[in-house]
Amino acid sequence: MTTDVQSFKMPPLVFGGNVFGWTADKKTSFRLLDALIDRGLNYIDSANVYSYWAEGNSGGESETVLGEWMQARKNRDKVIIATKGGSPMGKGSPDLSIPYITEQLDLSLKRLQTDYIDVYYSHKYDDSTPQHETLAVYRNAIKAGKVREIGASNFPLAILREALKLAEEENLPKYTFIQPEYNLMERDGFEGAYRDLCMENNLKVNSYFTLASGFLTGKYTDAADASGKERERFVKKYFDERGEAVLKALKQTAKKHEVSQAGISIAWTMAQPGISAPIVSATSESQLKAFDEALKLQLDQEDLERLDAASLEKKSTI
Repeated sequence: MTTDVQSFKMPPLVFGGNVFGWTADKKTSFRLLDALIDRGLNYIDSANVYSYWAEGNSGGESETVLGEWMQARKNRDKVIIATKGGSPMGKGSPDLSIPYITEQLDLSLKRLQTDYIDVYYSHKYDDSTPQHETLAVYRNAIKAGKVREIGASNFPLAILREALKLAEEENLPKYTFIQPEYNLMERDGFEGAYRDLCMENNLKVNSYFTLASGFLTGKYTDAADASGKERERFVKKYFDERGEAVLKALKQTAKKHEVSQAGISIAWTMAQPGISAPIVSATSESQLKAFDEALKLQLDQEDLERLDAASLEKKSTI
């Protein structure tokens, strides 16, 4: 059993909805979503856990905002929705069992105020649940019309390979969408054998952390500058010689094209082999300018070589 990855047309960028109900309140989220639709960027990525980590939240906030917006705009048929299950809601271990996914899928549908999800992801690999069990619950969800496609996020290469083989051999649904972390600072996890497997199997890759949690925008001058910020825990590891080299290359390339460093970072990811559409977030309408820049920008060979030379430098051991 396989699913049809051509069942909807993917735009060149996917919007990361983790900000909804976290760093973007409901009013701001609605404005962002309206602006995205105006640009034809109608693919929104969410998850049941977004954003349990914020003070006062318990998870499901992103899906709730998204559902309220679609209900208000009456535009469900014009929006592609991806969401995820399986990641622990603040405690415990990943859970991709039949009872848990069945429960969480229905909760996501309720929060999203819809009767189907375009792409439903296994958020994290659960080594305590046989893959056959997880794929079986997805088979039931697809047959029931609750899910159109399934995806895998943060799956180790061997596990993903096993899942694809299992789907083919046992007439189970196939993961057709993949979410790896990938950007100028994080390349090893996707490039090489992982990317080869995705391309060989015609998997749609929507990479996340495209801007390395804001580091690649250049808005943080050093680790101290990020101190106390929402994304400090994500970006502090990048302040080394390699990180400085990447920021310098981005600044030079941005100056050449008269665009933002964020625009260059997004355009670089879009230009990489195997990437179908990177996931990018924003917390204000003004930040969507980087999306516009990336969509219009064509990096030349000199640009790509400059950015590669910086991002492929070995991290300092000092």
